[in-house]
Amino acid sequence: MRKPELPPSEASAPQGAPRHSDGRSSSSQDDWDIEQEDSITPLTRDEARRLFGPKVDRPSRVTPLRVVAVQVALSLFVALIVWLFFGQSMHATLSALIGGAVCWIPGGLFALFLKRGVARSRMALVAGEALKAGLTLALFVVIGETYPEVRWLPMLAAYVVGLKAYWVALAY
Repeated sequence: MRKPELPPSEASAPQGAPRHSDGRSSSSQDDWDIEQEDSITPLTRDEARRLFGPKVDRPSRVTPLRVVAVQVALSLFVALIVWLFFGQSMHATLSALIGGAVCWIPGGLFALFLKRGVARSRMALVAGEALKAGLTLALFVVIGETYPEVRWLPMLAAYVVGLKAYWVALAY
């Protein structure tokens, strides 16, 4: 009787070794991982309260609109710092304000999209996030093309500080 031909990766495996479709053989680490995944049980509400305290039941205070409000405040703060640091240069200060706006305008539109309750599915969230990224990129291109006096360092600094507003909002 003739044996069926096996791909080279499976033909070299020892007799009796488990075979996988991608040619790998199982190891004891893989078995241990599977065993651990089967033994994980989620905490009950009482166990979570005992472990993390009574604050575990309160809803999150971090909302998308609160994050946008922090982004606006941080952009104004960065613009003030730029105004003081660059000797009250109008173009540098305006560039910092524009950089902050590039951060919070798409974020604000996305927050309103979420507040309306349109984003009920994961795909709607992904599409909203993609539109937010596309709008951010479009704003940078439009600014670069229409405002030749832009100071890129203050603008990008304000944009990056605005992006870090998520961490500041979590501190509330």
